[in-house]
Amino acid sequence: MKEKVYVLDASGIFGGFISSKHKNITSSTVISEIKDLKSQLALQSALDHDNIIIKEPDSGALNQVQGAIENSGDILRLSEVDKTVVALAVSLTKTYSPTVVTDDYSIQNILKILEIPYRSVLTEGIREIYGWIKICRGCRKKYPSNYQWEDCEICGAAVYRKRIKK
Repeated sequence: MKEKVYVLDASGIFGGFISSKHKNITSSTVISEIKDLKSQLALQSALDHDNIIIKEPDSGALNQVQGAIENSGDILRLSEVDKTVVALAVSLTKTYSPTVVTDDYSIQNILKILEIPYRSVLTEGIREIYGWIKICRGCRKKYPSNYQWEDCEICGAAVYRKRIKK
């Protein structure tokens, strides 16, 4: 049986989640998001006591995550830091049993698609998997999530994002 670890998103650190029973792992990009004094002090204490390990995801995991978020439409909602957190969890599945600690619903959505466990700290978390498409407000033409323009190529009306159940 693989050892259980927690992969911490910034919201996990903000929410004060640091496990004393299992390893806590995060990336340097997450560390760079910690700006408030209380969270910085908690983070520094955890680093000083070796309660948080900083690792980076491998390139194969980053590519796998990129493909998954393009397919789901979550590319519209995930930052580079978010992608790194998910890719770190994917990288760790080879040797550990990771659970991602995040309150970010978009991260939870892609984790659910990739079948990687997650837990929330301050929120309830998601229940279902959603995707995202773009739709014209005028003629209702549907566009893929990576459609780059703000206006419809047919009628010129504004294009907006819409959540869809998967």
